[in-house]
Amino acid sequence: MQSRLYPEQNLQGIGKAMNIKRLVSICLGVVIVSLGGVSIAYARERIQIVGSSTVFPFSTTVAEQFGRTTNFGTPVVESTGTGGGIKLFCNGIGEQHPDIANASRRIKASELKKCAENGVTDVTEVKIGYDGIVLANAQDASSFEISLRQVFLALAKEVPIDGQMVPNPYRKWRDIDASLPDSDIEVLGPPPTSGTRDAFVELALEGGCKTFESIKSLKITDKNLYKVICHTIREDGAYIEAGENDNLIVQKLVANSTAIGVFGFSFLERNFDKVKGSVINDVPPSFENIVSGAYPVSRSMYFYVKNAHVGIIPGIREFVDEFTSERAWGDFGYLTDKGLIPLMGGERDEWRKLAVTLTPLSM
Repeated sequence: MQSRLYPEQNLQGIGKAMNIKRLVSICLGVVIVSLGGVSIAYARERIQIVGSSTVFPFSTTVAEQFGRTTNFGTPVVESTGTGGGIKLFCNGIGEQHPDIANASRRIKASELKKCAENGVTDVTEVKIGYDGIVLANAQDASSFEISLRQVFLALAKEVPIDGQMVPNPYRKWRDIDASLPDSDIEVLGPPPTSGTRDAFVELALEGGCKTFESIKSLKITDKNLYKVICHTIREDGAYIEAGENDNLIVQKLVANSTAIGVFGFSFLERNFDKVKGSVINDVPPSFENIVSGAYPVSRSMYFYVKNAHVGIIPGIREFVDEFTSERAWGDFGYLTDKGLIPLMGGERDEWRKLAVTLTPLSM
């Protein structure tokens, strides 16, 4: 249909439309600028959680329960490894950065300092329970019994021989001790970004390292050299970095009965039909032995909350409340069904107080 407007009327109409469009753009710009003051935090409606592959199943279970029983969206949980998750968490404030970081070890002072440098100054630490790190092999393989000293001799980059530190010469377990299997040393474990790797190095490798008095004395005389000797894993193929996917390690153990895998006790519990844990220092990995401290390679697990995001990203306070409720992390809570080894009652109460009040961590 032909327009009934004269040409100049058409031009006026076009001018009005353009003015309206410009006005809308300006208004939108004001909204964007206003939101920019809080990093457009309301653009995201779901909590974002990153970090430890060991804490991942516990955090996911709480997230799913939280999504079902509240009006908040189900949090998004990613398994990035402890180190990688804390790095993402500490990168800054704003909706583009995670709200919570899971960790299978305590945050390091250097990491907390990096957080502060990036504006993440108030962080709440929540200890959720315990886990043991196991050396496991296939169910149809021979049972494995080993000492922490033998773990160190098998996996350290350098070992003491005749009073000298030399590149690790051991290729077979039997090379270390005649009581061990006559098979190649082949250990599948997590990468350096993993909290499981950090804890394994500190508890198992260093635990065996300091049984040598000549090395133990270095902790006083040359702490840096002591750490290099006790914390450096060999890189000649005996230790194989298998990524953050513990399921992949289990598959490889089932396919290779002589291989040994390193992962958390909670994951062992979920795969008892496929793999079994090794006895370390004459103590088998079990719920009771980890709680009592008898098992030598056990650790605490945590998550960290970015307090600046509380009240901006919806549901953070409520998620913390759910995670630290008795129905979740208590002695008979639903997380124990997933393999969580809970804190003792009094300790649990103290950590819950810190969690629900969002008390900032101070090192």
